[in-house]
Amino acid sequence: MTPSIIKNVASGLCAAAMLATPGIAQEKVELIWSSTMSATHYRATMLDTVFGACLGDEFEFTPYHGATLFKQGTELTAMQRGNLDMAPIAIPDLYNQVPESSILSTAYLYSDYDHMRRVWASGVLEDLLATIQDKAGIVVLDNNYIGTRQVNLKGDKVINTPEDMAGIKLRMPGGEVWQFIGEALGANPTPVAFTEVYTALQTGAVDGQDNPYTGTQRMKFYEVTDQIVLTNHLVANNLFSVSRSKWDSLTEAQQTKLRSCAVEYRKAFEGRILEDEQSLRAFFEGEGLNVYDPDRDAFRNHVLGVYMDSKYASDWPEGLIDAINAVE
Repeated sequence: MTPSIIKNVASGLCAAAMLATPGIAQEKVELIWSSTMSATHYRATMLDTVFGACLGDEFEFTPYHGATLFKQGTELTAMQRGNLDMAPIAIPDLYNQVPESSILSTAYLYSDYDHMRRVWASGVLEDLLATIQDKAGIVVLDNNYIGTRQVNLKGDKVINTPEDMAGIKLRMPGGEVWQFIGEALGANPTPVAFTEVYTALQTGAVDGQDNPYTGTQRMKFYEVTDQIVLTNHLVANNLFSVSRSKWDSLTEAQQTKLRSCAVEYRKAFEGRILEDEQSLRAFFEGEGLNVYDPDRDAFRNHVLGVYMDSKYASDWPEGLIDAINAVE
């Protein structure tokens, strides 16, 4: 038998052995996830029961919740360094690397949840998402609605317009874009980590915080505050993302599976969030909080005016704000 024939026979036997050994032929794709959400919240539990289950046996999905793996705001860097595969990226965290992305975190960009969904389904954001992928090194699989942010305060001062927010120390997440949102609302923004907000409110280090109903209820901020001002200033959504390096390592079929499971997860938990937003006002009022509507037109006009006069507007992709406003 010639050397070439021996080599071919050996190669064939090796290939056959690999196919006969499932552990070698089909190694699971490892996916490590990190987020700040509580492990007991349905957004977290549904990651296993919906997203993880949807992925099936081909993937090994390991989620870390409650900022136990990476602190809030550090997930993007971890993904870029290859230390993390997936995370729900907060849009303001992209600004330093993708200035164009600040349009997506603009207060009063969307009129409501339905408008946001129509915009994302319209295709007007495709070029911006491609820019985010190129500059930040992440692939956005979907966007997840996490509630509409309201202002939650201590004390009984009635807030009707942005002028009434003057002097209020409003906790906002760290980061330039988040702080600017607080300024645009008329407050004095103060950066505090999400897990430290309860204590900051309790001790008076801050006068209030902004979060969707669900966040305020989950973290029990209602125990140390007195009112919720329904500013509806931000239809909040995170970017359900995977690192570009992990994405590029997947087959086309695996990429399709990952994206479809992300959509399935989003539809499942958004239904719960929308239900909660309908019921939680009564819950907060039952806890003794004053929940009321301010002059939202005054807030909207003031905030958008501040944005249009800021450096952020000059970073927005040309014509995109008009395209978003045109989506009906």
